[in-house]
Amino acid sequence: MTLRREQIEPTTTDQRLLDQRGPSDWVHTDPWRVLRIQAEFVEGFGALADLGRAVCVFGSARTPESDPEYVRAQALGAALAEAGYATVTGGGPGIMEAANRGAFQAGGVSVGLGIELPHEQGLNEYLDIAIDFRYFFARKTMFVKYAQAFVVFPGGFGTLDELFESLTLVQTGKITWFPVILVGVDYWSGLVEWLKARAVESGKISPDDLNLIHLTDDVDEIVTIIGDAHRARDEGQDWHEWFPPRKI
Repeated sequence: MTLRREQIEPTTTDQRLLDQRGPSDWVHTDPWRVLRIQAEFVEGFGALADLGRAVCVFGSARTPESDPEYVRAQALGAALAEAGYATVTGGGPGIMEAANRGAFQAGGVSVGLGIELPHEQGLNEYLDIAIDFRYFFARKTMFVKYAQAFVVFPGGFGTLDELFESLTLVQTGKITWFPVILVGVDYWSGLVEWLKARAVESGKISPDDLNLIHLTDDVDEIVTIIGDAHRARDEGQDWHEWFPPRKI
């Protein structure tokens, strides 16, 4: 970068670095944020590099322990551990806690990727690896990079965000061999029917795009879909020709 005339700084970069005087508002500038963003990626990559096979489980932080979905998510975490998969969640309460709890108590690897929020949420207590992120996009990269499937329980805006982002990445070929499974037939059926009636019928998505979605309430079926997908991948089958049985 070349600076001339009034753009030339009156002091050198070394002087500014070593001089402790002056305002501290530079720590809130965009160039400094870039370094924080870089640090989040470096820390996340370093912590998760040896994670192995993993599945991300999403769902509402507001789901109480007495809810049948909490029980199902806990059972899923245990089943994934038995199948050799680590369980990765957003690290919070509700469905996230349930899935982490199941994995943790079954002796599997339980991971929580938290996010800084205006209201205190905190990480649940059933985590072997816990990372708190400032930036949503850094955290989302970790979910996609280190998971081989997404399992999506009933949830709100955050859950929907993760669902449609994952579907977009698979649809556009950014990630392959990546099952996206919706758990909660009663909860999700209306959305699936809307996609059929509106998005498909109006040509906004193709009928084959719905093959990216698997809808079930059966924990064993979830584990089977994930396992079958990865065995097919290892055998060299083509992703676009592989559509396992699903309940839509």
